[in-house]
Amino acid sequence: MNQEAPPARRFDLKAFKAISRAISTYGDLKSLFGHFVEGIARSFKIKGASIMLYDEREGQLFRVGSYGISKSYLQKGPVFMSEQEEIFTRGVPVFIQNLQGDPRVQYPQAAESENIRAMLSFPIKSRNSVIGILRLYHDQPIDLHPEDVDSIAVLALHVGLAIEENGLRNFVQMVDGAMANLPPRMRKGS
Repeated sequence: MNQEAPPARRFDLKAFKAISRAISTYGDLKSLFGHFVEGIARSFKIKGASIMLYDEREGQLFRVGSYGISKSYLQKGPVFMSEQEEIFTRGVPVFIQNLQGDPRVQYPQAAESENIRAMLSFPIKSRNSVIGILRLYHDQPIDLHPEDVDSIAVLALHVGLAIEENGLRNFVQMVDGAMANLPPRMRKGS
């Protein structure tokens, strides 16, 4: 029985720790997103990466950070998603190795113009809900070691926790601001 060996690891512990540490220490989400996608793209030596957050009201993904992708590709048009898609229903990474031949790809011509041949999407979760997607783009099929896939999935979960923590911090600040504007007698509870 001839079994193919898994591809070589691309992601070492040093890179994983550096990116993980950055996720847990950034206070500014915009900076976090930019540095995160750059770190992933450089570590894996791929064309580019982006983070998109899901707006369930519009059924659309909104790009909040990207690296290695041209402005024209980023502005190709809205990216719509259905909550029935595999990344939402199963919460697992989705690999598309040929963007030109896959019906899930919304803009195959734009991908071809950008020389993007393969795309890997990892769910970004908050608790058990998918709130966004980390996408990796490359100019050839991407063959990752299973442990690299697990490492990226864990980092995407960390990003979800950072987003959730940021939202909670903003909520607490809003409540604190509202409490500070109450008359003193109302703040005492009497």
